[in-house]
Amino acid sequence: MPEPQQIAERASARMHNDDIASKNLGITPISVSPGQAKMSMLVRSDMLNGHQVCHGGFIFTLADTAFAHACNSFNEVTLAAGARIDFLATAHEGDRLTATACEVTRTRKTGIYDVVVRGEDEQTIAIFRGNSHTIGGSVSGEANE
Repeated sequence: MPEPQQIAERASARMHNDDIASKNLGITPISVSPGQAKMSMLVRSDMLNGHQVCHGGFIFTLADTAFAHACNSFNEVTLAAGARIDFLATAHEGDRLTATACEVTRTRKTGIYDVVVRGEDEQTIAIFRGNSHTIGGSVSGEANE
């Protein structure tokens, strides 16, 4: 029987492999463990808004991707039921952002996850809270037994 860490890594690898949108944005996994995930993204010129700062939608997508990897780390297909984000600082072209997702609570069907997005200087850029809903099935295509 695979260990929880192996299960989390397999699910995350499958998700990243199949996530064309996140890969096209340059979002890369740093680490995953049961209920947790860390992802990074380099802010590119095509991610800037009219104020020449990173568009909030890209920051949300980075946070949402970390959330997705954390809540799917148990190898059960889990979707977002809702999410909100608070933007606390701006990010600029060339900044490498890191999103760290941590499980707050999880039941058989629902969960709450917090994600903190930080810049390279450890400044908090945004705080995201996601609510998950597990619909069942295997993320990695393999059983957990």
